[in-house]
Amino acid sequence: MSIRNALTLAAGAAVLLSGCASTVTNPRDPFEKFNRAVFSFNDAVDRTALKPAATVYKNYTPDFLQTGVNNFFGNLSDLWSSVNNFAQLKGQDGLNDFTRFAVNSTLGLVGVLDIATPAGLRKHNEDLGQTLGYWGVPSGPYLMLPLLGPSTVRDTVALPGDLWGDPWDHVNDIPWRNSGILVRAVDQRASVLDASNLLEDAALDRYEFIRDGYLQRRSSKVLDTDKAQVRAEKVQEKLDKVQEKVQEKLGVKKAQNPDDHTPEQQDSAPNNPPAPAPVSSEPVQK
Repeated sequence: MSIRNALTLAAGAAVLLSGCASTVTNPRDPFEKFNRAVFSFNDAVDRTALKPAATVYKNYTPDFLQTGVNNFFGNLSDLWSSVNNFAQLKGQDGLNDFTRFAVNSTLGLVGVLDIATPAGLRKHNEDLGQTLGYWGVPSGPYLMLPLLGPSTVRDTVALPGDLWGDPWDHVNDIPWRNSGILVRAVDQRASVLDASNLLEDAALDRYEFIRDGYLQRRSSKVLDTDKAQVRAEKVQEKLDKVQEKVQEKLGVKKAQNPDDHTPEQQDSAPNNPPAPAPVSSEPVQK
């Protein structure tokens, strides 16, 4: 059995076992007791195996090699991201991601080099869970999956589809495929190593911090909050330019601040009447 299949079975077991939890402390996290137990298990695995491997990888692997590994697997994700963008009726983003995959897979040496980003092709990260959310499927309760980490009921249901949509999952050579999965996991863990160290040093509940951050981020990605803000700013810029052009054609000048008067305007203002001419003390000659 491959690592991917094992993780999928573990995810399914998490969904089944989550029904055993009964104590409700947070409406978004009704299975908190079970989730905290899984979180403790994942944390123990991370401390004993994944984090040490990621530390060695980050400290001793050349930067260009780390970048190449990150680019390679990131390029594979662009293909599935393109499919999900099309499924969400985002034709332009879907074409963008497919073009990224095509460019980086050819000119970028099978994705090792990221040629697309400097060329202006913005990277998106769309998955099946976001697609289901786009079509109105609610996220459901929060779930902490064994080894896989934070998720929701909706994202867990979509997980088998995301695994199938990963091109690396279709590599026929099982040892080579499993080795790539492990390398990607270590590379992803190394990319957040500094942030996790700060989180461990902070005096807070790491479980709650990770849960709330994950739910907020997933909601933002499903609703495209970041894109909406960018679009709003662009629309506002266009409206400002149109308003300026209309004002120029109508000859309307921008209102001035009452305090912003030139010296000449201040001298001639009603509040500053000219000083009267001096009166001569000599008698008037007739």
